[in-house]
Amino acid sequence: LPLISSAFVPIDSMPGWFRPIAEYQPFTPAIETLRGLLLGTEIGHNGWLAVAWCTGLTVLGHVWSNKTFNKDPK
Repeated sequence: LPLISSAFVPIDSMPGWFRPIAEYQPFTPAIETLRGLLLGTEIGHNGWLAVAWCTGLTVLGHVWSNKTFNKDPK
């Protein structure tokens, strides 16, 4: 997934069909937030998107692991 994000190539230079895939996946907001904080530029709404992705993935992982490990062995 990091290769399908804005980590190495700016999203504006990606082909039209590939741009939505790169924009709406978890690594792009996190990378843009870190880039903005390190360079001292605007991060816009990317900070909130990164927090939302992290929270959502944490909740999903918690629910999934609870269902997996609390199964009755038969």
